[in-house]
Amino acid sequence: MNEEPRLSAQDMIERLEPALSPMTRIRAVAALLAGLAGAVFVGTLWWSEPGPLPGRTQLAFAVFTVFCLAWAGYGGWLLTRRAALFATDRVIAAWIGLVASLTTTGIVTAVAVRRGTGTGPALAVGGLFVAVALVLTVRAHARRAALLRRVRELTGPEE
Repeated sequence: MNEEPRLSAQDMIERLEPALSPMTRIRAVAALLAGLAGAVFVGTLWWSEPGPLPGRTQLAFAVFTVFCLAWAGYGGWLLTRRAALFATDRVIAAWIGLVASLTTTGIVTAVAVRRGTGTGPALAVGGLFVAVALVLTVRAHARRAALLRRVRELTGPEE
Protein backbone atom coordinates (compact mmCIF):
# COMPACT_ATOMS: atom_id res chain seq x y z
CA MET A 1 0.00 0.00 0.00
CA ASN A 2 1.03 3.52 -0.68
CA GLU A 3 0.78 5.70 2.41
CA GLU A 4 0.59 9.46 2.18
CA PRO A 5 3.28 11.27 4.11
CA ARG A 6 2.13 12.74 7.42
CA LEU A 7 1.73 16.50 7.44
CA SER A 8 2.84 18.57 10.36
CA ALA A 9 0.30 20.79 12.08
CA GLN A 10 1.94 23.85 10.49
CA ASP A 11 1.64 22.29 7.01
CA MET A 12 -2.05 21.58 7.58
CA ILE A 13 -2.69 25.12 8.79
CA GLU A 14 -0.91 26.57 5.75
CA ARG A 15 -3.00 24.37 3.44
CA LEU A 16 -6.23 25.36 5.18
CA GLU A 17 -5.43 29.06 5.11
CA PRO A 18 -3.31 29.65 2.00
CA ALA A 19 -4.05 33.37 1.67
CA LEU A 20 -4.71 36.40 3.79
CA SER A 21 -8.25 37.13 4.83
CA PRO A 22 -9.89 39.98 2.93
CA MET A 23 -9.76 42.23 6.01
CA THR A 24 -6.06 41.55 6.56
CA ARG A 25 -5.39 42.22 2.89
CA ILE A 26 -7.25 45.56 3.15
CA ARG A 27 -5.22 46.51 6.25
CA ALA A 28 -2.01 45.58 4.43
CA VAL A 29 -2.85 47.63 1.35
CA ALA A 30 -3.91 50.58 3.52
CA ALA A 31 -0.64 50.46 5.49
CA LEU A 32 1.41 50.17 2.30
CA LEU A 33 -0.36 53.04 0.52
CA ALA A 34 -0.51 55.31 3.58
CA GLY A 35 3.17 54.68 4.29
CA LEU A 36 4.22 55.39 0.72
CA ALA A 37 2.00 58.47 0.49
CA GLY A 38 3.31 59.76 3.81
CA ALA A 39 6.94 59.17 2.80
CA VAL A 40 6.39 60.99 -0.50
CA PHE A 41 4.59 63.85 1.25
CA VAL A 42 7.16 64.31 4.02
CA GLY A 43 10.04 63.80 1.58
CA THR A 44 8.62 66.40 -0.77
CA LEU A 45 8.16 68.91 2.06
CA TRP A 46 11.69 68.24 3.25
CA TRP A 47 13.19 68.55 -0.22
CA SER A 48 11.22 71.69 -1.15
CA GLU A 49 12.12 73.72 1.96
CA PRO A 50 14.11 76.79 0.92
CA GLY A 51 17.57 77.25 2.37
CA PRO A 52 19.43 75.05 4.77
CA LEU A 53 17.29 73.68 7.58
CA PRO A 54 18.48 73.45 11.20
CA GLY A 55 19.78 70.06 12.30
CA ARG A 56 16.78 69.35 14.57
CA THR A 57 14.40 70.04 11.70
CA GLN A 58 16.39 67.73 9.43
CA LEU A 59 16.23 65.06 12.14
CA ALA A 60 12.45 65.47 12.53
CA PHE A 61 11.90 65.12 8.76
CA ALA A 62 14.15 62.04 8.72
CA VAL A 63 12.32 60.42 11.64
CA PHE A 64 8.89 61.01 10.11
CA THR A 65 10.10 59.65 6.77
CA VAL A 66 11.41 56.52 8.51
CA PHE A 67 8.05 56.02 10.25
CA CYS A 68 6.23 56.27 6.93
CA LEU A 69 8.65 53.83 5.31
CA ALA A 70 8.20 51.45 8.27
CA TRP A 71 4.44 51.40 7.65
CA ALA A 72 4.98 50.89 3.93
CA GLY A 73 7.41 48.06 4.66
CA TYR A 74 4.94 46.50 7.08
CA GLY A 75 2.16 46.64 4.48
CA GLY A 76 4.40 45.12 1.81
CA TRP A 77 5.60 42.39 4.17
CA LEU A 78 2.03 41.55 5.17
CA LEU A 79 0.92 41.30 1.54
CA THR A 80 3.65 38.76 0.81
CA ARG A 81 2.62 36.40 3.64
CA ARG A 82 0.69 33.36 2.49
CA ALA A 83 0.66 31.39 5.76
CA ALA A 84 -1.08 31.81 9.09
CA LEU A 85 0.62 34.61 11.01
CA PHE A 86 -0.82 33.88 14.48
CA ALA A 87 -1.21 37.63 15.12
CA THR A 88 2.46 38.40 14.42
CA ASP A 89 1.24 41.14 12.07
CA ARG A 90 -0.65 42.80 14.90
CA VAL A 91 2.35 42.63 17.23
CA ILE A 92 4.57 44.27 14.60
CA ALA A 93 1.99 46.98 13.86
CA ALA A 94 1.54 47.67 17.57
CA TRP A 95 5.28 48.09 18.09
CA ILE A 96 5.57 50.43 15.10
CA GLY A 97 2.72 52.50 16.56
CA LEU A 98 4.24 52.53 20.05
CA VAL A 99 7.69 53.58 18.85
CA ALA A 100 6.19 56.24 16.58
CA SER A 101 4.02 57.59 19.42
CA LEU A 102 6.89 57.72 21.90
CA THR A 103 9.27 59.35 19.44
CA THR A 104 6.73 61.88 18.20
CA THR A 105 5.80 62.79 21.78
CA GLY A 106 9.47 63.29 22.56
CA ILE A 107 10.03 65.50 19.50
CA VAL A 108 6.92 67.62 20.12
CA THR A 109 7.80 68.00 23.82
CA ALA A 110 11.36 69.03 22.94
CA VAL A 111 10.02 71.65 20.50
CA ALA A 112 7.64 72.95 23.20
CA VAL A 113 10.51 73.23 25.69
CA ARG A 114 12.73 74.95 23.14
CA ARG A 115 10.00 77.50 22.33
CA GLY A 116 9.07 77.97 25.97
CA THR A 117 5.38 77.36 25.27
CA GLY A 118 4.88 74.79 28.03
CA THR A 119 4.94 71.05 27.83
CA GLY A 120 1.48 70.37 29.26
CA PRO A 121 -0.48 70.08 26.02
CA ALA A 122 2.34 68.19 24.25
CA LEU A 123 2.63 65.67 27.06
CA ALA A 124 -1.14 65.34 27.47
CA VAL A 125 -1.84 64.60 23.81
CA GLY A 126 1.35 62.59 23.36
CA GLY A 127 0.64 60.65 26.54
CA LEU A 128 -2.81 59.76 25.25
CA PHE A 129 -1.35 58.42 21.99
CA VAL A 130 1.36 56.50 23.86
CA ALA A 131 -1.22 55.02 26.26
CA VAL A 132 -3.44 53.83 23.40
CA ALA A 133 -0.43 52.39 21.55
CA LEU A 134 0.73 50.64 24.72
CA VAL A 135 -2.70 49.08 25.29
CA LEU A 136 -2.76 47.87 21.67
CA THR A 137 0.73 46.41 22.05
CA VAL A 138 -0.20 44.50 25.20
CA ARG A 139 -3.41 43.24 23.54
CA ALA A 140 -1.53 42.13 20.43
CA HIS A 141 0.99 40.18 22.50
CA ALA A 142 -1.81 38.57 24.53
CA ARG A 143 -3.71 37.59 21.38
CA ARG A 144 -0.60 36.08 19.82
CA ALA A 145 0.18 34.13 23.01
CA ALA A 146 -3.40 32.80 23.12
CA LEU A 147 -3.24 31.67 19.50
CA LEU A 148 0.11 29.96 19.98
CA ARG A 149 -1.20 28.21 23.13
CA ARG A 150 -4.17 26.99 21.11
CA VAL A 151 -1.90 25.65 18.37
CA ARG A 152 0.12 23.74 20.98
CA GLU A 153 -3.10 22.33 22.49
CA LEU A 154 -4.30 21.15 19.10
CA THR A 155 -1.03 19.68 17.92
CA GLY A 156 -0.05 17.96 21.17
CA PRO A 157 3.50 17.11 22.10
CA GLU A 158 6.06 17.05 19.30
CA GLU A 159 7.26 13.60 18.32
